Amino acid sequence: MNKLLKIGLITALLAVVFASCVPQKKMLYLKNAEMAAENISKEYVNDRAIDYKLQPGDNLYIHVVNTIDERSAASINGDVRGYLSSDANIYLQTTTIDKEGCVEMPLVGKVEVKNLTVDEAKNKLQTAINTYINGSMLVVKLASFNLTLLGEVSKPGMYKIYQSQINLFEAMSLAGNMTNFAKKSEVKIIRQTDNGSEIVTVDMGQADILSSPYYYLKPNDIVYVEPLRIKQWGFTTFPYSTVFSIVTLGVTLYSIIK
Repeated sequence: MNKLLKIGLITALLAVVFASCVPQKKMLYLKNAEMAAENISKEYVNDRAIDYKLQPGDNLYIHVVNTIDERSAASINGDVRGYLSSDANIYLQTTTIDKEGCVEMPLVGKVEVKNLTVDEAKNKLQTAINTYINGSMLVVKLASFNLTLLGEVSKPGMYKIYQSQINLFEAMSLAGNMTNFAKKSEVKIIRQTDNGSEIVTVDMGQADILSSPYYYLKPNDIVYVEPLRIKQWGFTTFPYSTVFSIVTLGVTLYSIIK
């Protein structure tokens, strides 16, 4: 009986230990990178071109500079003395693309920019403004965009991005990195297309993710990190203290009975 109790105690303890363990290979990024002794680095070619097509609801920062007609430029620029330091200021000091895909500017009126890149929209707006203002130079930027990170990340949520591009690793750092139960081999990216939504699965555990066309994220992408199967068994909320108490109680009762 004593031998059986010891076996049961050891089995229970091993179950608790292994329940909380995740193999190291499942926790690593950029596996299988080729790093031979004579060539300690490997280059992964990636196209960093930003080809995002503007959509209704996007905010554009539009500013006319370097013009000989300052009065006309001021009528277009409006009051831009404040800084784009908050979501409220961005909303107030930028131009929102309406549901028809157009931006409306003083003097110029409505100009359709839907499904154009920022550079294409800039050229189109510059041509429209040249009709009314001589010697002008237009600055057009995408003021901010949303990026949603869900699943096995430390801080899931929607993030405002104030730069022209962001890659997958930078996005994960915003969310406090993946958790230990993240399935790095199946990270899903949900992206809006002209025909609806596209779902792509990428493997962030492999080094060749650096050359993937999905390495750089686009505005309004949703990134979902799946959990490992071990989490589905409930080990993240495994009642370690309860199991330990039961084992301790069993040992005590056995000692009393004996």
